[in-house]
Amino acid sequence: VYNKEIINDRDKARLLWAHTAGYRQPFAIAIAAMAVGYVFMFGAPLLATFSIDAILAGDEFRTEPWLTNLASLTSVEGPPAMINYLILAAIGTVLLTVIAGIFLYVRGRYVAAASEGIVRNLRDRLFDHLEHLPSKFHDSADTGDLVQRCTSDIEAFRVFLSGQVVEISRALLMLVVVLPILFSLDTRMAWLSQVTIPILFVAAIIFFQRVKKLFETVDEAEAELTTVLQENLTGIRLVRAFARQEFETEKFAIKNRAFRDHNNRLISLMAIYYGFSDLICLTQIGLLLIAGGYWVIDGSLTVGTLFAFVTYEGMIIWPIRHMGRVLTDSGKAIVATGRMAEILSTPIESQNEPMPAKRLQGAIDVAHLHFGFDQDRVLQDISFSVAPGESLALLGPPGSGKSTIAQLLLRLYDYNEGSIRLDMSELNGLNRKYVRSQISIVLQEPFLYATTIEANLRVGRVTATSEEIEQAAIDACIHDSIKEFPNDYQSMVGERGVTLSGGQRQRVALARALLKAPSILILDDALSAVDTDTEAQILAALKERRSNQTTI
Repeated sequence: VYNKEIINDRDKARLLWAHTAGYRQPFAIAIAAMAVGYVFMFGAPLLATFSIDAILAGDEFRTEPWLTNLASLTSVEGPPAMINYLILAAIGTVLLTVIAGIFLYVRGRYVAAASEGIVRNLRDRLFDHLEHLPSKFHDSADTGDLVQRCTSDIEAFRVFLSGQVVEISRALLMLVVVLPILFSLDTRMAWLSQVTIPILFVAAIIFFQRVKKLFETVDEAEAELTTVLQENLTGIRLVRAFARQEFETEKFAIKNRAFRDHNNRLISLMAIYYGFSDLICLTQIGLLLIAGGYWVIDGSLTVGTLFAFVTYEGMIIWPIRHMGRVLTDSGKAIVATGRMAEILSTPIESQNEPMPAKRLQGAIDVAHLHFGFDQDRVLQDISFSVAPGESLALLGPPGSGKSTIAQLLLRLYDYNEGSIRLDMSELNGLNRKYVRSQISIVLQEPFLYATTIEANLRVGRVTATSEEIEQAAIDACIHDSIKEFPNDYQSMVGERGVTLSGGQRQRVALARALLKAPSILILDDALSAVDTDTEAQILAALKERRSNQTTI
Protein backbone atom coordinates (compact mmCIF):
# COMPACT_ATOMS: atom_id res chain seq x y z
CA VAL A 1 0.00 0.00 0.00
CA TYR A 2 2.79 2.44 0.93
CA ASN A 3 5.88 3.51 -0.99
CA LYS A 4 8.44 3.46 1.82
CA GLU A 5 11.40 4.33 -0.43
CA ILE A 6 10.29 7.92 -1.11
CA ILE A 7 10.35 8.84 2.60
CA ASN A 8 13.88 9.08 4.01
CA ASP A 9 14.96 10.32 7.45
CA ARG A 10 15.44 13.86 6.19
CA ASP A 11 11.88 13.95 4.83
CA LYS A 12 10.60 12.59 8.14
CA ALA A 13 12.48 15.31 10.05
CA ARG A 14 11.03 17.96 7.72
CA LEU A 15 7.55 16.61 8.26
CA LEU A 16 8.09 16.57 12.02
CA TRP A 17 9.27 20.19 11.88
CA ALA A 18 6.36 21.23 9.64
CA HIS A 19 3.84 19.95 12.18
CA THR A 20 5.23 22.31 14.84
CA ALA A 21 4.07 25.36 12.82
CA GLY A 22 2.08 27.71 15.03
CA TYR A 23 3.51 26.20 18.21
CA ARG A 24 7.20 27.03 17.93
CA GLN A 25 6.85 30.20 20.01
CA PRO A 26 5.45 28.30 23.05
CA PHE A 27 8.38 25.87 22.76
CA ALA A 28 10.81 28.81 22.63
CA ILE A 29 9.17 30.35 25.72
CA ALA A 30 9.41 26.99 27.51
CA ILE A 31 13.12 26.64 26.72
CA ALA A 32 13.80 30.25 27.79
CA ALA A 33 11.90 29.70 31.06
CA MET A 34 13.86 26.51 31.66
CA ALA A 35 17.16 28.36 31.07
CA VAL A 36 16.26 31.05 33.61
CA GLY A 37 15.02 28.43 36.06
CA TYR A 38 18.28 26.48 35.88
CA VAL A 39 20.33 29.63 36.45
CA PHE A 40 18.55 30.02 39.81
CA MET A 41 18.69 26.29 40.53
CA PHE A 42 22.46 26.18 40.00
CA GLY A 43 22.89 28.87 42.63
CA ALA A 44 21.77 26.54 45.44
CA PRO A 45 24.96 24.36 45.43
CA LEU A 46 27.09 27.53 45.66
CA LEU A 47 25.26 28.50 48.85
CA ALA A 48 25.84 24.97 50.21
CA THR A 49 29.55 25.31 49.33
CA PHE A 50 29.69 28.61 51.21
CA SER A 51 27.98 27.05 54.26
CA ILE A 52 30.28 24.01 54.42
CA ASP A 53 33.47 26.07 54.03
CA ALA A 54 32.21 28.58 56.66
CA ILE A 55 31.55 25.84 59.21
CA LEU A 56 34.92 24.19 58.62
CA ALA A 57 36.77 27.54 58.81
CA GLY A 58 35.28 28.29 62.23
CA ASP A 59 36.82 31.42 63.81
CA GLU A 60 39.02 31.98 60.76
CA PHE A 61 35.99 32.47 58.55
CA ARG A 62 36.10 35.73 56.56
CA THR A 63 33.73 37.01 53.89
CA GLU A 64 32.91 40.08 51.79
CA PRO A 65 31.70 43.24 53.58
CA TRP A 66 28.39 43.30 51.67
CA LEU A 67 27.65 39.74 52.82
CA THR A 68 28.47 40.70 56.42
CA ASN A 69 26.02 43.60 56.18
CA LEU A 70 23.37 41.30 54.76
CA ALA A 71 23.89 38.70 57.52
CA SER A 72 23.65 41.40 60.18
CA LEU A 73 19.98 41.82 59.24
CA THR A 74 19.35 38.41 60.84
CA SER A 75 21.35 39.27 63.96
CA VAL A 76 19.47 40.65 66.97
CA GLU A 77 22.51 42.30 68.53
CA GLY A 78 26.20 42.69 67.71
CA PRO A 79 28.05 41.51 64.61
CA PRO A 80 26.62 38.46 62.80
CA ALA A 81 27.63 35.04 64.12
CA MET A 82 28.06 31.82 62.16
CA ILE A 83 24.40 30.92 62.67
CA ASN A 84 23.37 34.17 60.95
CA TYR A 85 25.34 33.27 57.84
CA LEU A 86 23.79 29.82 57.84
CA ILE A 87 20.29 31.30 58.20
CA LEU A 88 21.05 33.61 55.30
CA ALA A 89 22.26 30.67 53.19
CA ALA A 90 19.11 28.69 54.05
CA ILE A 91 16.82 31.59 53.11
CA GLY A 92 18.75 32.07 49.87
CA THR A 93 18.47 28.36 49.02
CA VAL A 94 14.69 28.38 49.58
CA LEU A 95 14.22 31.56 47.50
CA LEU A 96 16.36 30.23 44.63
CA THR A 97 14.47 26.93 44.63
CA VAL A 98 11.06 28.65 44.65
CA ILE A 99 12.01 30.98 41.78
CA ALA A 100 13.46 28.06 39.81
CA GLY A 101 10.27 26.07 40.46
CA ILE A 102 8.11 28.92 39.08
CA PHE A 103 10.09 29.04 35.84
CA LEU A 104 10.03 25.26 35.51
CA TYR A 105 6.24 25.37 35.97
CA VAL A 106 6.06 27.87 33.08
CA ARG A 107 8.19 25.48 31.03
CA GLY A 108 5.88 22.54 31.71
CA ARG A 109 2.73 24.53 31.00
CA TYR A 110 3.91 25.84 27.63
CA VAL A 111 5.37 22.50 26.54
CA ALA A 112 2.14 20.68 27.41
CA ALA A 113 -0.02 23.23 25.57
CA ALA A 114 2.20 23.16 22.48
CA SER A 115 2.63 19.38 22.26
CA GLU A 116 -1.07 18.65 22.80
CA GLY A 117 -2.02 21.28 20.20
CA ILE A 118 0.39 19.83 17.62
CA VAL A 119 -0.81 16.28 18.23
CA ARG A 120 -4.46 17.30 18.01
CA ASN A 121 -3.89 18.99 14.65
CA LEU A 122 -1.93 16.00 13.39
CA ARG A 123 -4.62 13.56 14.50
CA ASP A 124 -7.31 15.66 12.76
CA ARG A 125 -5.20 15.87 9.60
CA LEU A 126 -4.55 12.12 9.55
CA PHE A 127 -8.23 11.29 9.97
CA ASP A 128 -9.30 13.81 7.32
CA HIS A 129 -6.68 12.40 4.92
CA LEU A 130 -7.88 8.83 5.51
CA GLU A 131 -11.44 9.96 4.78
CA HIS A 132 -10.39 11.24 1.35
CA LEU A 133 -8.06 8.43 0.25
CA PRO A 134 -9.26 6.41 -2.77
CA SER A 135 -11.11 3.14 -2.31
CA LYS A 136 -8.17 1.27 -3.82
CA PHE A 137 -6.06 2.28 -0.81
CA HIS A 138 -8.61 0.99 1.70
CA ASP A 139 -9.01 -2.24 -0.31
CA SER A 140 -5.34 -3.05 0.37
CA ALA A 141 -4.69 -1.47 3.79
CA ASP A 142 -5.11 -3.35 7.08
CA THR A 143 -7.57 -1.64 9.40
CA GLY A 144 -5.57 -2.64 12.48
CA ASP A 145 -2.43 -1.11 10.99
CA LEU A 146 -4.25 2.16 10.26
CA VAL A 147 -5.60 2.23 13.83
CA GLN A 148 -2.04 1.69 15.09
CA ARG A 149 -0.72 4.59 13.03
CA CYS A 150 -3.49 6.92 14.24
CA THR A 151 -3.11 6.02 17.94
CA SER A 152 0.18 4.49 19.12
CA ASP A 153 2.32 6.28 16.52
CA ILE A 154 0.75 9.64 17.36
CA GLU A 155 1.29 8.93 21.06
CA ALA A 156 5.00 8.24 20.40
CA PHE A 157 5.18 11.57 18.59
CA ARG A 158 3.45 13.32 21.53
CA VAL A 159 5.85 11.81 24.08
CA PHE A 160 8.79 13.08 22.05
CA LEU A 161 7.34 16.60 21.81
CA SER A 162 6.25 16.87 25.44
CA GLY A 163 9.39 15.42 26.99
CA GLN A 164 12.38 14.95 24.79
CA VAL A 165 12.46 18.21 22.80
CA VAL A 166 12.92 20.09 26.07
CA GLU A 167 15.29 17.42 27.42
CA ILE A 168 17.67 18.02 24.51
CA SER A 169 17.67 21.74 25.34
CA ARG A 170 18.08 20.91 29.01
CA ALA A 171 21.26 18.86 28.42
CA LEU A 172 22.76 21.64 26.32
CA LEU A 173 21.79 24.29 28.89
CA MET A 174 23.40 22.25 31.64
CA LEU A 175 26.71 22.33 29.83
CA VAL A 176 26.44 26.00 28.87
CA VAL A 177 25.46 27.22 32.36
CA VAL A 178 27.38 24.82 34.61
CA LEU A 179 30.74 24.67 32.82
CA PRO A 180 31.64 28.34 33.50
CA ILE A 181 30.77 27.81 37.19
CA LEU A 182 32.96 24.70 37.38
CA PHE A 183 35.95 26.38 35.76
CA SER A 184 35.56 29.38 38.06
CA LEU A 185 35.72 27.04 41.10
CA ASP A 186 38.68 24.86 40.08
CA THR A 187 40.18 24.29 36.63
CA ARG A 188 41.64 20.86 37.43
CA MET A 189 38.35 19.48 38.73
CA ALA A 190 36.44 21.09 35.83
CA TRP A 191 38.53 19.25 33.23
CA LEU A 192 38.29 16.02 35.19
CA SER A 193 34.49 16.30 35.36
CA GLN A 194 34.30 16.15 31.53
CA VAL A 195 36.46 13.04 30.98
CA THR A 196 33.66 10.52 30.35
CA ILE A 197 31.10 12.83 28.71
CA PRO A 198 32.42 12.16 25.14
CA ILE A 199 32.11 8.43 25.85
CA LEU A 200 28.46 8.91 26.85
CA PHE A 201 27.72 10.87 23.66
CA VAL A 202 29.34 8.25 21.43
CA ALA A 203 27.52 5.41 23.23
CA ALA A 204 24.19 7.26 22.85
CA ILE A 205 24.71 7.75 19.09
CA ILE A 206 25.65 4.09 18.53
CA PHE A 207 22.63 3.01 20.59
CA PHE A 208 20.35 5.28 18.56
CA GLN A 209 21.55 3.85 15.24
CA ARG A 210 20.90 0.28 16.40
CA VAL A 211 17.61 0.90 18.15
CA LYS A 212 15.86 2.89 15.39
CA LYS A 213 15.35 -0.05 13.02
CA LEU A 214 14.29 -2.23 15.93
CA PHE A 215 11.58 0.28 16.85
CA GLU A 216 10.14 0.02 13.35
CA THR A 217 10.10 -3.78 13.59
CA VAL A 218 8.32 -3.63 16.98
CA ASP A 219 5.78 -1.11 15.64
CA GLU A 220 4.96 -3.29 12.65
CA ALA A 221 4.65 -6.37 14.86
CA GLU A 222 2.22 -4.49 17.13
CA ALA A 223 0.24 -3.38 14.07
CA GLU A 224 -0.08 -7.00 12.91
CA LEU A 225 -1.24 -7.97 16.40
CA THR A 226 -3.83 -5.17 16.36
CA THR A 227 -5.05 -6.26 12.92
CA VAL A 228 -5.65 -9.84 14.10
CA LEU A 229 -7.48 -8.59 17.20
CA GLN A 230 -9.65 -6.13 15.26
CA GLU A 231 -10.52 -8.70 12.58
CA ASN A 232 -11.35 -11.36 15.17
CA LEU A 233 -13.59 -9.13 17.26
CA THR A 234 -15.42 -7.93 14.14
CA GLY A 235 -16.11 -11.52 13.08
CA ILE A 236 -16.58 -13.02 16.55
CA ARG A 237 -19.98 -14.55 15.65
CA LEU A 238 -18.51 -16.30 12.61
CA VAL A 239 -15.65 -17.62 14.77
CA ARG A 240 -18.13 -19.10 17.24
CA ALA A 241 -20.47 -20.41 14.54
CA PHE A 242 -17.63 -22.47 13.03
CA ALA A 243 -16.09 -23.33 16.43
CA ARG A 244 -12.82 -21.66 15.41
CA GLN A 245 -11.85 -20.29 18.82
CA GLU A 246 -8.79 -22.52 19.19
CA PHE A 247 -7.53 -21.72 15.69
CA GLU A 248 -8.00 -17.97 16.18
CA THR A 249 -6.42 -18.14 19.64
CA GLU A 250 -3.36 -19.85 18.16
CA LYS A 251 -3.19 -17.30 15.31
CA PHE A 252 -3.28 -14.48 17.86
CA ALA A 253 -0.67 -16.26 20.00
CA ILE A 254 1.74 -16.47 17.03
CA LYS A 255 1.51 -12.71 16.42
CA ASN A 256 1.69 -12.03 20.15
CA ARG A 257 4.80 -14.22 20.45
CA ALA A 258 6.48 -12.41 17.57
CA PHE A 259 5.67 -9.04 19.17
CA ARG A 260 7.07 -10.25 22.51
CA ASP A 261 10.29 -11.51 20.91
CA HIS A 262 10.91 -8.25 19.05
CA ASN A 263 10.11 -6.30 22.22
CA ASN A 264 12.53 -8.45 24.23
CA ARG A 265 15.31 -7.70 21.74
CA LEU A 266 14.55 -4.01 22.14
CA ILE A 267 14.52 -4.20 25.94
CA SER A 268 17.78 -6.19 25.96
CA LEU A 269 19.48 -3.55 23.84
CA MET A 270 18.17 -0.79 26.13
CA ALA A 271 19.37 -2.73 29.20
CA ILE A 272 22.89 -3.01 27.76
CA TYR A 273 22.99 0.72 27.02
CA TYR A 274 21.61 1.82 30.39
CA GLY A 275 23.85 -0.58 32.31
CA PHE A 276 26.94 0.64 30.44
CA SER A 277 25.98 4.33 30.77
CA ASP A 278 25.31 3.93 34.51
CA LEU A 279 28.77 2.41 34.91
CA ILE A 280 30.33 5.37 33.06
CA CYS A 281 28.39 7.95 35.12
CA LEU A 282 29.27 6.38 38.45
CA THR A 283 32.90 6.01 37.34
CA GLN A 284 32.96 9.73 36.58
CA ILE A 285 31.63 10.61 40.03
CA GLY A 286 34.13 8.18 41.58
CA LEU A 287 37.01 9.90 39.74
CA LEU A 288 35.90 13.25 41.13
CA LEU A 289 35.71 11.89 44.69
CA ILE A 290 39.15 10.23 44.50
CA ALA A 291 40.96 13.19 42.90
CA GLY A 292 38.98 15.75 44.92
CA GLY A 293 39.69 13.91 48.16
CA TYR A 294 43.41 13.87 47.35
CA TRP A 295 43.43 17.63 46.66
CA VAL A 296 41.39 18.32 49.81
CA ILE A 297 44.01 16.42 51.85
CA ASP A 298 46.89 18.42 50.39
CA GLY A 299 44.96 21.64 51.03
CA SER A 300 44.59 22.80 47.40
CA LEU A 301 40.81 22.25 47.41
CA THR A 302 38.13 22.99 50.00
CA VAL A 303 35.51 20.47 51.13
CA GLY A 304 32.76 22.88 50.02
CA THR A 305 34.22 23.07 46.51
CA LEU A 306 34.39 19.26 46.33
CA PHE A 307 30.74 19.11 47.41
CA ALA A 308 29.83 21.63 44.69
CA PHE A 309 31.63 19.58 42.02
CA VAL A 310 29.94 16.33 43.03
CA THR A 311 26.55 18.09 43.04
CA TYR A 312 27.08 19.81 39.69
CA GLU A 313 28.45 16.63 38.16
CA GLY A 314 25.20 14.87 39.05
CA MET A 315 23.28 17.74 37.46
CA ILE A 316 25.28 17.43 34.24
CA ILE A 317 26.07 13.77 33.77
CA TRP A 318 22.67 12.21 34.46
CA PRO A 319 20.85 14.40 31.90
CA ILE A 320 23.58 13.54 29.38
CA ARG A 321 23.19 9.87 30.24
CA HIS A 322 19.44 10.47 29.79
CA MET A 323 20.25 11.40 26.19
CA GLY A 324 19.97 7.68 25.52
CA ARG A 325 16.33 7.88 26.55
CA VAL A 326 15.97 11.05 24.50
CA LEU A 327 17.41 9.30 21.47
CA THR A 328 15.20 6.27 22.17
CA ASP A 329 12.06 8.40 22.07
CA SER A 330 13.52 10.29 19.11
CA GLY A 331 13.89 6.97 17.31
CA LYS A 332 10.29 6.12 18.15
CA ALA A 333 9.17 9.56 16.95
CA ILE A 334 11.08 9.26 13.67
CA VAL A 335 9.64 5.80 13.00
CA ALA A 336 6.15 6.99 13.98
CA THR A 337 6.49 10.12 11.84
CA GLY A 338 7.58 7.98 8.89
CA ARG A 339 4.59 5.67 9.30
CA MET A 340 2.23 8.65 9.45
CA ALA A 341 4.02 10.26 6.50
CA GLU A 342 3.37 7.13 4.46
CA ILE A 343 -0.35 7.81 4.87
CA LEU A 344 -0.11 11.56 4.31
CA SER A 345 2.03 11.14 1.19
CA THR A 346 -0.58 8.86 -0.43
CA PRO A 347 -2.56 10.97 -2.96
CA ILE A 348 -6.20 11.60 -2.08
CA GLU A 349 -9.16 11.45 -4.46
CA SER A 350 -9.38 14.38 -6.87
CA GLN A 351 -11.43 17.25 -5.43
CA ASN A 352 -11.01 20.01 -8.01
CA GLU A 353 -13.79 19.14 -10.47
CA PRO A 354 -16.58 21.73 -10.89
CA MET A 355 -19.55 21.53 -8.51
CA PRO A 356 -22.84 21.93 -10.46
CA ALA A 357 -25.51 24.01 -8.77
CA LYS A 358 -28.58 22.15 -10.04
CA ARG A 359 -29.99 18.78 -9.02
CA LEU A 360 -29.52 15.83 -11.37
CA GLN A 361 -32.55 14.74 -13.37
CA GLY A 362 -31.36 11.13 -13.22
CA ALA A 363 -30.53 10.32 -16.85
CA ILE A 364 -27.76 7.70 -17.16
CA ASP A 365 -25.92 6.81 -20.39
CA VAL A 366 -23.23 4.13 -20.33
CA ALA A 367 -21.36 3.51 -23.59
CA HIS A 368 -18.70 0.87 -24.35
CA LEU A 369 -17.55 0.80 -20.74
CA HIS A 370 -14.47 -1.27 -19.83
CA PHE A 371 -13.11 -1.57 -16.29
CA GLY A 372 -10.97 -3.89 -14.20
CA PHE A 373 -9.24 -4.07 -10.83
CA ASP A 374 -5.50 -4.12 -11.52
CA GLN A 375 -5.11 -6.51 -14.49
CA ASP A 376 -8.44 -8.33 -14.10
CA ARG A 377 -11.18 -7.10 -16.47
CA VAL A 378 -14.57 -7.09 -14.78
CA LEU A 379 -16.61 -5.07 -17.29
CA GLN A 380 -16.13 -5.33 -21.07
CA ASP A 381 -17.97 -3.17 -23.59
CA ILE A 382 -21.03 -2.46 -21.40
CA SER A 383 -23.65 -0.06 -22.78
CA PHE A 384 -27.13 0.94 -21.54
CA SER A 385 -29.29 4.04 -21.06
CA VAL A 386 -31.83 4.94 -18.37
CA ALA A 387 -34.17 7.91 -18.67
CA PRO A 388 -35.03 10.05 -15.60
CA GLY A 389 -37.55 8.27 -13.39
CA GLU A 390 -37.11 4.88 -15.05
CA SER A 391 -36.07 1.65 -13.35
CA LEU A 392 -33.38 -0.71 -14.61
CA ALA A 393 -32.65 -4.22 -13.38
CA LEU A 394 -29.13 -5.57 -13.80
CA LEU A 395 -28.90 -9.36 -13.56
CA GLY A 396 -25.92 -11.69 -13.78
CA PRO A 397 -23.97 -14.37 -11.95
CA PRO A 398 -21.71 -13.50 -8.98
CA GLY A 399 -18.59 -11.64 -10.12
CA SER A 400 -20.15 -10.41 -13.36
CA GLY A 401 -19.71 -6.76 -12.37
CA LYS A 402 -23.14 -5.65 -11.10
CA SER A 403 -21.75 -4.09 -7.88
CA THR A 404 -18.80 -2.68 -9.84
CA ILE A 405 -21.20 -0.57 -11.95
CA ALA A 406 -22.70 0.83 -8.73
CA GLN A 407 -19.20 1.70 -7.44
CA LEU A 408 -18.32 3.40 -10.73
CA LEU A 409 -21.52 5.48 -10.62
CA LEU A 410 -20.53 6.67 -7.13
CA ARG A 411 -17.01 7.46 -8.40
CA LEU A 412 -15.49 5.14 -5.78
CA TYR A 413 -13.36 4.05 -8.75
CA ASP A 414 -12.69 5.84 -12.03
CA TYR A 415 -12.97 4.15 -15.39
CA ASN A 416 -10.44 4.90 -18.12
CA GLU A 417 -12.10 3.38 -21.16
CA GLY A 418 -15.63 4.05 -22.37
CA SER A 419 -18.11 6.61 -21.06
CA ILE A 420 -20.63 7.18 -18.27
CA ARG A 421 -22.81 10.28 -18.55
CA LEU A 422 -25.20 11.70 -15.97
CA ASP A 423 -27.60 14.21 -17.55
CA MET A 424 -25.22 14.40 -20.54
CA SER A 425 -22.23 15.31 -18.29
CA GLU A 426 -19.23 12.95 -18.26
CA LEU A 427 -19.09 11.33 -14.82
CA ASN A 428 -15.30 11.61 -14.46
CA GLY A 429 -15.61 15.37 -14.92
CA LEU A 430 -18.14 15.84 -12.10
CA ASN A 431 -17.19 16.61 -8.50
CA ARG A 432 -17.20 13.44 -6.38
CA LYS A 433 -19.09 15.03 -3.48
CA TYR A 434 -21.71 16.33 -5.89
CA VAL A 435 -22.16 12.90 -7.51
CA ARG A 436 -22.47 11.16 -4.14
CA SER A 437 -24.91 13.79 -2.89
CA GLN A 438 -27.22 12.90 -5.84
CA ILE A 439 -27.07 9.12 -5.42
CA SER A 440 -28.27 6.81 -2.63
CA ILE A 441 -27.18 3.20 -2.40
CA VAL A 442 -28.22 0.23 -0.28
CA LEU A 443 -25.28 -2.17 -0.21
CA GLN A 444 -25.34 -5.97 -0.13
CA GLU A 445 -24.04 -5.82 3.44
CA PRO A 446 -25.50 -2.62 4.97
CA PHE A 447 -23.41 -0.86 7.58
CA LEU A 448 -25.08 0.69 10.63
CA TYR A 449 -23.37 2.79 13.29
CA ALA A 450 -23.42 1.84 16.98
CA THR A 451 -25.97 4.51 17.83
CA THR A 452 -29.75 5.02 17.76
CA ILE A 453 -31.97 4.04 14.84
CA GLU A 454 -32.87 7.70 14.29
CA ALA A 455 -29.20 8.74 14.17
CA ASN A 456 -28.54 6.00 11.60
CA LEU A 457 -31.44 7.22 9.48
CA ARG A 458 -30.27 10.83 9.68
CA VAL A 459 -27.06 9.81 7.92
CA GLY A 460 -29.24 10.05 4.80
CA ARG A 461 -30.31 13.62 5.59
CA VAL A 462 -29.36 15.37 8.83
CA THR A 463 -32.05 18.05 8.49
CA ALA A 464 -34.95 15.62 7.98
CA THR A 465 -38.02 16.13 10.16
CA SER A 466 -39.48 13.40 12.35
CA GLU A 467 -42.39 13.04 9.91
CA GLU A 468 -40.00 12.53 6.97
CA ILE A 469 -38.02 9.95 8.93
CA GLU A 470 -41.17 8.00 9.77
CA GLN A 471 -42.42 8.15 6.17
CA ALA A 472 -39.11 6.77 4.88
CA ALA A 473 -39.34 3.99 7.49
CA ILE A 474 -42.93 3.23 6.43
CA ASP A 475 -41.91 2.98 2.76
CA ALA A 476 -39.09 0.61 3.76
CA CYS A 477 -41.54 -1.47 5.87
CA ILE A 478 -39.47 -1.02 9.04
CA HIS A 479 -41.63 1.51 10.92
CA ASP A 480 -43.80 -1.11 12.67
CA SER A 481 -40.73 -3.09 13.75
CA ILE A 482 -39.10 0.05 15.15
CA LYS A 483 -42.24 0.87 17.14
CA GLU A 484 -42.00 -2.54 18.82
CA PHE A 485 -38.57 -1.70 20.27
CA PRO A 486 -38.51 -0.40 23.88
CA ASN A 487 -37.37 3.09 22.80
CA ASP A 488 -38.64 2.95 19.19
CA TYR A 489 -36.49 5.35 17.10
CA GLN A 490 -34.15 6.03 20.05
CA SER A 491 -33.24 2.35 20.44
CA MET A 492 -29.55 1.49 20.15
CA VAL A 493 -28.64 -0.91 17.35
CA GLY A 494 -25.18 -2.02 18.58
CA GLU A 495 -21.95 -2.15 16.62
CA ARG A 496 -22.63 -2.67 12.88
CA GLY A 497 -26.34 -3.08 13.74
CA VAL A 498 -25.72 -6.37 15.52
CA THR A 499 -28.94 -6.19 17.59
CA LEU A 500 -31.09 -6.21 14.43
CA SER A 501 -31.86 -9.13 12.16
CA GLY A 502 -30.45 -9.23 8.63
CA GLY A 503 -33.78 -8.17 7.15
CA GLN A 504 -34.18 -5.32 9.65
CA ARG A 505 -30.69 -4.04 8.87
CA GLN A 506 -31.47 -4.02 5.17
CA ARG A 507 -34.74 -2.17 5.69
CA VAL A 508 -33.15 0.45 7.97
CA ALA A 509 -30.48 0.96 5.30
CA LEU A 510 -33.22 1.29 2.64
CA ALA A 511 -35.09 3.84 4.77
CA ARG A 512 -31.84 5.79 5.15
CA ALA A 513 -31.37 5.80 1.37
CA LEU A 514 -34.97 6.87 0.72
CA LEU A 515 -34.72 9.68 3.31
CA LYS A 516 -31.94 11.23 1.22
CA ALA A 517 -34.48 11.75 -1.62
CA PRO A 518 -31.82 11.10 -4.27
CA SER A 519 -31.95 11.60 -8.02
CA ILE A 520 -30.62 8.05 -8.47
CA LEU A 521 -31.36 5.13 -6.12
CA ILE A 522 -29.17 2.01 -6.34
CA LEU A 523 -30.33 -1.21 -4.66
CA ASP A 524 -27.45 -3.70 -4.66
CA ASP A 525 -29.21 -6.97 -3.80
CA ALA A 526 -30.77 -4.92 -1.03
CA LEU A 527 -33.78 -7.16 -0.31
CA SER A 528 -32.01 -10.53 -0.15
CA ALA A 529 -32.78 -10.96 3.59
CA VAL A 530 -36.42 -9.76 3.36
CA ASP A 531 -39.38 -12.15 3.15
CA THR A 532 -41.50 -12.15 -0.02
CA ASP A 533 -44.55 -10.36 1.47
CA THR A 534 -42.42 -7.53 2.86
CA GLU A 535 -40.48 -7.35 -0.41
CA ALA A 536 -43.75 -6.89 -2.33
CA GLN A 537 -44.78 -4.03 -0.03
CA ILE A 538 -41.39 -2.34 -0.44
CA LEU A 539 -41.50 -2.66 -4.24
CA ALA A 540 -44.99 -1.16 -4.28
CA ALA A 541 -43.75 1.82 -2.24
CA LEU A 542 -40.79 2.25 -4.60
CA LYS A 543 -43.12 2.28 -7.61
CA GLU A 544 -44.98 5.22 -6.10
CA ARG A 545 -41.67 7.07 -5.75
CA ARG A 546 -40.23 6.18 -9.16
CA SER A 547 -41.27 9.43 -10.82
CA ASN A 548 -38.97 11.25 -8.35
CA GLN A 549 -35.86 9.17 -8.97
CA THR A 550 -34.07 6.80 -11.31
CA THR A 551 -33.77 3.34 -9.78
CA ILE A 552 -31.20 0.64 -10.51
